[in-house]
Amino acid sequence: MKKFNDAKNYVLDETGNQLAFVAERDSVTKALTKFYKLWYFRPGQDSAVIVAHKNSIGMKLGTSVSENANLLFSKDGKKLFFGTASIKAPKDTTLVDFELARLDVWHYNDDYLQPQQLKQLDIELRRSYMAVVKPGENKIVQLGAEDAERITLVDEGNADWVLSESNKGNRVEGQWTGRTKSTAYVINTNDGTRKLVLANAPVSYDASPAGKFVYWYDAVKKNYFTYDVVTGVTKNVTEKIKVPLYDEENDVPDVPGPHGVMGWSAGDKNLYVYDKYEVWNVSPGGTVAPAPLIEAAQLARKNQVTYRYISTNREERFINTDSPMIFRVFDNTLKTTSLERAYTKNGNLYFNNALEKYGVGFPVKAKNAAAYIYTKENYTSSPNLYYENGNGVAKVLSDINPQQKEYNWGTAELFKWKTYNGKESEGIIYKPENFDPKKKYPMISYFYEKLSDGLYTYQPPSPTPSRLNIPFFVSRGYVVFAPDISYTTGHPGNDAYNYIVSGVRAIVKLGYVDSTKLGLQGQSWGGYQTAFLITKTKLFAAAWAGAPVVNMTSAYGGIRWGSGLNRQFQYEKTQSRIGGTLWEKQNLYLENSPLFHLPNVTTPLVIMSNDADDAVPWYQGIEFFTAMRRLNKPVWLLVYNNEAHNLIERKNRKDIQIREQQFFDWKLKGDKPAKWLTEGVPATQKGIDWGLKVE
Repeated sequence: MKKFNDAKNYVLDETGNQLAFVAERDSVTKALTKFYKLWYFRPGQDSAVIVAHKNSIGMKLGTSVSENANLLFSKDGKKLFFGTASIKAPKDTTLVDFELARLDVWHYNDDYLQPQQLKQLDIELRRSYMAVVKPGENKIVQLGAEDAERITLVDEGNADWVLSESNKGNRVEGQWTGRTKSTAYVINTNDGTRKLVLANAPVSYDASPAGKFVYWYDAVKKNYFTYDVVTGVTKNVTEKIKVPLYDEENDVPDVPGPHGVMGWSAGDKNLYVYDKYEVWNVSPGGTVAPAPLIEAAQLARKNQVTYRYISTNREERFINTDSPMIFRVFDNTLKTTSLERAYTKNGNLYFNNALEKYGVGFPVKAKNAAAYIYTKENYTSSPNLYYENGNGVAKVLSDINPQQKEYNWGTAELFKWKTYNGKESEGIIYKPENFDPKKKYPMISYFYEKLSDGLYTYQPPSPTPSRLNIPFFVSRGYVVFAPDISYTTGHPGNDAYNYIVSGVRAIVKLGYVDSTKLGLQGQSWGGYQTAFLITKTKLFAAAWAGAPVVNMTSAYGGIRWGSGLNRQFQYEKTQSRIGGTLWEKQNLYLENSPLFHLPNVTTPLVIMSNDADDAVPWYQGIEFFTAMRRLNKPVWLLVYNNEAHNLIERKNRKDIQIREQQFFDWKLKGDKPAKWLTEGVPATQKGIDWGLKVE
């Protein structure tokens, strides 16, 4: 019997006939450095045997078997994958702790900034590189390395190659690009030899399931490419598709991303890719011109209907278009969703027998029958479970929210209007269930970017992490407006004004909203837009900004503390949409920073900025509050202690729900204000009096 000081990471092969694990059994139990070995056992052996250790042939000098890497057998059981790691020098125990300095040294040539390094510290200390051994041969082949740190197994490990990716040498620029270029190799599992696929490209690579191709989408060239593993030939396989395969509505200052891949057919014969609406059948070898997979492809684009395949088999590796298929079909105009069956005829998919409309969840299929369960919902009906057995007739299985009928709920309707820039936009208007068009209602506008696709989404009235609790306010007699916003590079603030204010004024013209009782609520990016809007208009009687950026010039160099990433990429390439550096486009950073326009503000404002915000530096809230205070503007700042960007603890979610209700009821309905609004809560009363009492 073998005795170990430590043994772990046990793994069985697919059949359960092979076992592997790592263990150490050094005779010196208090050794500062422990060397693990890879052990292997199968029936017929007297006991487990060592198949890899630091002195094995094939092990790189200065490395050992990693105790931290997961072990994995290939599907066919012929290969065992494990990890190796550099042998680390033991800690110097002669050093006295109280004499050691505590600091972080930032270097301009570091791959990553110190905050990101510290966030990833445990990962790096446990980092290993993949190796493989064939049981019985005990020949170790090193696959991973510092320039091949990400390894993907191919054909469930059965292929004689793996795909490696590395962004080494390209990491620094990720600080401002938000992505890094990477290099891919095909690495032979028999001898470790490499073949270059593509070097220093801003793409993500993947392997086809049968192992014949490496493939990727090039966002700059706006096409999919394949690399034939046998011939080494790279081909653009979608260049003949004339419709965009990328996000046609992209409105950030970066190249648009793709709509994605549906999957592969058996033997890697066909690759299926999406455009916004349709599925394309692509020859990965480039031998046949791409063709629409769906018979109604042209109508799909004309009618703005999006088809997306749903796999109902968790073990599915290949898509069989000759067998029954389920698609989630979304009408971009009506915002309805249906589950539809597809059948093949003359190489095309035809659809019939829509399972259900409105808002439909993802179905689960019985393993050995054409029966499905799924959820159905809309704004007025909570998600209930439905059963359908192939005859097109759905049976409801649950009624999880019968108590809702006892409350004044609401309705959701799509609203369209023309914005100040002449473009048409759309959004959702939520009205109380007992809505009377002859009355005048207070209205709160809640926004982020685009929300109208959620027209049929059910929203429970539970305390939220910090967004507006729409059904709660609607039930209390508010109208809520959720507008879609489209952006142009360099002017996100004015774009928000063009879409939100024009939409609000269009609704006011309908006659049932009180133009003197208008409010704003936004969280994160919505919080920023709230802050910007109140510097541009006196239209709103109350505003609530959660986790807003108010000064883009200081936020540009800030840190997202949840990841350790610098925020520069957000302004140059993504959501903040400036499209250049602070030095190239200083005027735009100033134009879009509410801080520099706060003298214009007349709207009473509540800010939420939490002291453990992991996305927006919470000093943005401090800058906002102190500036408003200096200008003698009515402002309140809520700082939830040790809370993140969005509130996590339910007690805090309940608290902000109460305060939000009290604030808007005061300013938009004329109710009496709570104590925290009139007097505040001094530090001496913290934890004693929350200021929620209404005198």
